[in-house]
Amino acid sequence: MLYRLSSWNVNGIRAIQKKGFLEYLKSAEQDIIGLQETKAHPEQLDSALLSPDGGFAAHYHSCSIKKGYSGVALFTKIAPKRIWTTIGEERFDQEGRMIWADFDDFVLVNAYFPNGSDEEKGRLQYKLDFYDALFAHAQKLRQEGRKIVVCGDFNTSHQERDLARPKENVKTSGFLPQERAVLDALLADGYVDTFREFTQEGGHYSWWSNRMGARERNIGWRLDYFYITEDLRPNLQQASIHADIGGSDHCPVSIVLKF
Repeated sequence: MLYRLSSWNVNGIRAIQKKGFLEYLKSAEQDIIGLQETKAHPEQLDSALLSPDGGFAAHYHSCSIKKGYSGVALFTKIAPKRIWTTIGEERFDQEGRMIWADFDDFVLVNAYFPNGSDEEKGRLQYKLDFYDALFAHAQKLRQEGRKIVVCGDFNTSHQERDLARPKENVKTSGFLPQERAVLDALLADGYVDTFREFTQEGGHYSWWSNRMGARERNIGWRLDYFYITEDLRPNLQQASIHADIGGSDHCPVSIVLKF
């Protein structure tokens, strides 16, 4: 059985709907699509997004404390056994940052990891705590013998090859040593960065600033990932970044798993 998965920070699902998102759904040969930063509640969406064409079921988890903020969605052609959106910590659960889905062969979490910028006091620590809490929940599932897939906007570039200008950004959230150390720890804990299983060189990014023609010049960051547990490595067939797909400041990333 093949699972074709993609992940995309759409920077507003209502905004991207006007930029061809429904056409993307029809043309994308995906079975499971994780979206981040949807910035909407289900009651704000029309039927095309609540019951999309192409055989998808749509599942949403929205921020409960602020309108137009955060939010994730999961579009599935393969029906999960179970879906949940909370891990029992209100400060994380209320921001609408994760959807967990049990697909028998693995458990998927589609996550929108926080930005750690100084615009809001304490957000860097919140971001680091969110990482800890999410992967602690995943660890409980691993201890039950489950294989894990984590996708989403991690809001961190791991290594110098993962952003165009590393030296200029060593003091910028998204490339701080303590943020990068989290991804180091994931690899040490038995997770696999799927894209790096196939592509080693730099120059491959998934986010570009909207300013100064950054995307056209490929001055970007790799912030969007699929991480899998090592026990899924034999099932990994492909991992890609789709920089040619527009509509958001991020582009989709994808993997294929075969069982």
